[in-house]
Amino acid sequence: MSRPVLTFTEQLAATEARAQSLLCVGLDPEPARFPLAWRGDARRIFDFCAGIVDATRDLVLAFKPQIAHFAAHRAEEQLERLIAHIHEVAPEVPVILDAKRGDVGSTAENYAREAFERYGADALTLSPFMGLDSLEPYMRYAGRGLIVLCRTSNPGGGDLQAQRLVSDVPGGEMLYERIARLAAGEWNRGGQMGLVVGATYPRELARVRELAPRLPLLVPGVGAQGGDAEATVRAGWRAGAPVIVSSSRAILYAGGEQADPAVHAAAARAAASATRQLLHSARGA
Repeated sequence: MSRPVLTFTEQLAATEARAQSLLCVGLDPEPARFPLAWRGDARRIFDFCAGIVDATRDLVLAFKPQIAHFAAHRAEEQLERLIAHIHEVAPEVPVILDAKRGDVGSTAENYAREAFERYGADALTLSPFMGLDSLEPYMRYAGRGLIVLCRTSNPGGGDLQAQRLVSDVPGGEMLYERIARLAAGEWNRGGQMGLVVGATYPRELARVRELAPRLPLLVPGVGAQGGDAEATVRAGWRAGAPVIVSSSRAILYAGGEQADPAVHAAAARAAASATRQLLHSARGA
């Protein structure tokens, strides 16, 4: 619980300036896609992910392990080791635990302990759909980032997020707009809030940035999901307002059928470097 010297948003600002990067590498291990020497061996999850971290740590703004990809293989201890490894070899790079937790009371308190005490994450993704009291237990961890789902990258997200509400806003507002207003306003008591907005919806991303001009935006969907990296940066990045562009499979598995884990990690580095440069160029456009 004592990890942050800088807050999550301060970490992002410092790392963006140092690494000149908007890239977040998502750590979603799938043993069936590991290098041939480790193919199908869940005991190698830490080794695989640590190899990616070591190969890309100077290129990234953040790392984002997805908890289900570890828990499904009974690899929670490997996740603990991995986050500790990131803190050791890249202490300036924040770790976003992608868990999308959403509950109230003692359950939320224990989810918060899990993320910030057990795993030592610097930020956590959360579902806001049970309201403010479902977020309050996480707010007690000063300096940690709370990144709430807003307009997600999946096609079905619009089933709820793009529904128009009856409100005092002229013409009404969509649910994702309401979430953005709350996160940028009354929910942001400790300056901890951020928003998840998919790269697959650049217009909505631009609207969220308009409503939340200073919040960090975590933007999945670039790479395998088809989001446009340049459009994402143009819509979401502003000086002093971080955009964290996440790519997972396109980087993790760039090595394809390579047998040697070191060669596989080198391919991941090359893919991360190319994506970083693309994002950096778009920022300057």
